[in-house]
Amino acid sequence: MTYDRLVCANCAAPVAEGRCPVCRANRERLPQPSGLSPAMLLSLVIALVAAMALLAAVRGV
Repeated sequence: MTYDRLVCANCAAPVAEGRCPVCRANRERLPQPSGLSPAMLLSLVIALVAAMALLAAVRGV
């Protein structure tokens, strides 16, 4: 379960929405997610492999 799916016991809304003071306080207390998502990481790996293949092709000429 991720933090964005937590439900507040006070107002029964997702904590990520911050509808009540309890939600807002808990949202501030929770660690923030990192900026590197799995999709972004996969894109970076694909770009790195493509760059290496291009470099190998250029050096082979």
